[in-house]
Amino acid sequence: MARSRVPRSLLWLFHATTTSALFALDSVSFGHQAQLSPNGRALPGWSLSGDNHQVQLLSDRITLTPPYPGNARGAAWTDETVPSEEWTADTLFRASGQDMGTGNLNIWYTKDKSQIGTNSVYTVDSFDGLVLVIDQYGGTGGKIRGFLNDGTQNFKAHSSLESLAFGHCDYSYRNLGRPSNIRISNRNGLCYHFGLTAATADNPDSFEVSKFTVSSSSPSQPQHLNHPAARSGLPPTLERLDRFPGSPEAVPDKPADEIKSQEDQFADLHNRLQGMTHQVANIFGEFDILQRKIEEKHEALMHALPSTAGGSASSGSDQQVQFRDNSAAIDEIRRKMEGMERVLQHIQRDLEGKDYKEHINGLQMAVDGLKGGLTEHLPDTVARLIHASAPRMGMFVFVVLAFQVMLVGAYVVYKRRRDRMPKKYL
Repeated sequence: MARSRVPRSLLWLFHATTTSALFALDSVSFGHQAQLSPNGRALPGWSLSGDNHQVQLLSDRITLTPPYPGNARGAAWTDETVPSEEWTADTLFRASGQDMGTGNLNIWYTKDKSQIGTNSVYTVDSFDGLVLVIDQYGGTGGKIRGFLNDGTQNFKAHSSLESLAFGHCDYSYRNLGRPSNIRISNRNGLCYHFGLTAATADNPDSFEVSKFTVSSSSPSQPQHLNHPAARSGLPPTLERLDRFPGSPEAVPDKPADEIKSQEDQFADLHNRLQGMTHQVANIFGEFDILQRKIEEKHEALMHALPSTAGGSASSGSDQQVQFRDNSAAIDEIRRKMEGMERVLQHIQRDLEGKDYKEHINGLQMAVDGLKGGLTEHLPDTVARLIHASAPRMGMFVFVVLAFQVMLVGAYVVYKRRRDRMPKKYL
């Protein structure tokens, strides 16, 4: 038994040694070192962008979507492609929000990052690569789905997007109080760009990524070693600025008394010129994306317009009739507006040409006369009405006396009748 345990332990040691020999690729990773950013303003090797908000870069994490407001998007893309064909990517993220929060996190590995930008798998048109989506699909409390595309499928226009997923599994990730980890391993793959995008709706979810590490079995090499010219022994050619894969690098400010030697001055000038070049390259990249979007919008509008050249005669006649009807309706509206304008001008001339001061004074005098008549004649009129309507005293006395006389007469008649009645004796 002891002999069998020794080789088994050696096998486990050999397996642990081979699996632990992974090197982090710094050009496409963040969060594996002490700080994310040396200056707190830019993430080295990554480009950050957002819609309806600005992606927050903190000391230990980046916030792709904030807790408030909703309808926000955030994205982080690598400036360089992955220099290795075999790699392992670890994503450490945290999602928090309301009970009925809506949002999704997308992990991209694509050829052209400009086709995606800040889009999610639900809003992207077409792309070439892989995407993993983490969201609340199906009301299961969390799900991970994987999608592949070679550039032929339009995800935004697809009627049944869930049918394109090559795999899925349930995964709880919201409001856990701890980060969640997702690992992706690739063998014999292409050198594409990595990207992280997040999107929220009216009830927002906050997606925070604290680490994204890409590891390989071989240490990372400088980018110029992988250049075709460098491998062939030829001098490297300069790339165009509108295709320069770089984001603005903020150079920290230094006081002038610290830069004394010519070497320090040259290094500071070189760093600042390089940062300015990267900023200009980023501006050209944004212009390129904007131009592409404008061209796509123009093509969509041109396809939406009805083509008159290839239409039939019946369709052309229908369009002409509709055009004449629209022209007649527009002319009628124009005539009505002109008539209204003339009436308004006439009213304006009457108001400006006539003096209404005399009319106002006459109205004021009439109101004053009415007020004076009421104050002078109203008390006498009320007194006369009360005197005429009041009952007379003589009539009242006559009525009282007549009533008493009637009572006395009735009593006398009653006494006489009682005396005349025959008396009864028992």
